[in-house]
Amino acid sequence: MNAKRAVTTVLATATLGWLTRAAWGLPAQIGASRAQVRPYAAASPRYRNQQFHNSDPGSTMLPGSETGILKALVTRGTAGRPRRPIPLATPLAPVEAADVAVTWYGHSSVLVEVEGYRVLADPVWSRRVSPSTFLGPSRMHPTPVPLSDLPAVDAIVISHDHYDHLDMATVRQLVSSQKAPFVVPVGLGAHLRRWRVPEERIVELDWDESTTVGALTLTCTEARHFSGRGFVRNTTQWASWVLAGPERTVFFGGDSGYTPRFADLGRRYGPFDLTLLPVGAYDPRWADIHMNPEEAVQTHTDLQQGDATRGLLVPVHWATFNLAFHAWSEPIVRLVEAAEDSGTTVAVPMPGQRVDVTKPTAQTPWWTALG
Repeated sequence: MNAKRAVTTVLATATLGWLTRAAWGLPAQIGASRAQVRPYAAASPRYRNQQFHNSDPGSTMLPGSETGILKALVTRGTAGRPRRPIPLATPLAPVEAADVAVTWYGHSSVLVEVEGYRVLADPVWSRRVSPSTFLGPSRMHPTPVPLSDLPAVDAIVISHDHYDHLDMATVRQLVSSQKAPFVVPVGLGAHLRRWRVPEERIVELDWDESTTVGALTLTCTEARHFSGRGFVRNTTQWASWVLAGPERTVFFGGDSGYTPRFADLGRRYGPFDLTLLPVGAYDPRWADIHMNPEEAVQTHTDLQQGDATRGLLVPVHWATFNLAFHAWSEPIVRLVEAAEDSGTTVAVPMPGQRVDVTKPTAQTPWWTALG
């Protein structure tokens, strides 16, 4: 009996320790509460009943699909993971930023160069995208460069507050290593304030509002998505971004389902030299809030005022975290095929690789051998 009791005690202690590690730091990671966000969000016309809303209503998940998703999570095994290690490129950072270029660090983390300015978008350097550092989706490749080795940037742009786009540890390090402002959708600044980002470095914008950094204009634009870091959703706004210099313009899609309203953005702010659009983590069960590769090509076309051959499309939101049930390389296989059918020019960098839009190089299908 004593031995049995001792084993039970050991197991209970181990379980408690595991739960403690999993929950460590959770309140800070989750960020601001609804009450803390409300004073900043309430002025937005899109904030009703204590929530933000999409222009085109949609579901974050088809009704009744929860059981099927849980089963798929348990049984998917290695689905969504490459068969071989993902190669990394050595990041290059010219002394002077280019007219229009992008370095992709994985998932949606990019460094965009526009006419001599640098904008860091959706930087996530942590190992996991989760409120817990112990549980949750983990990286399938290392970060290509330490965050401290990035060049000085002129702005840090965030699309929304999900963990794979807004990372507390990364934000805290950027407060120390960079001097640039954080330019974010309305309401999201409450998370940054909770994490002690100085007030003078927070710029909150609603859709179609802009701020300037020198000659660069950053405009918060519409997306079709949702927000939330805990059990409460949509307390902060989600967005795409237009980064416009005097002559060159880049569109950063962040994370979004397809919506015909991208055509409106194309008419207002396009055409674009470069579009950075999400292509991964799609599924028919949440089609309203994550576009698939074919929809990314259509979004590019809409943003280019109906001309698919304009500009360059670079895919983001794939390859780094396993967030859905499709094969690892499927987003790019489908994207390349759809782009060829429409005449869209696509560049698919490996993590860490820099693409200069004004100096195109031959595309190497580096993903094909990885599965």
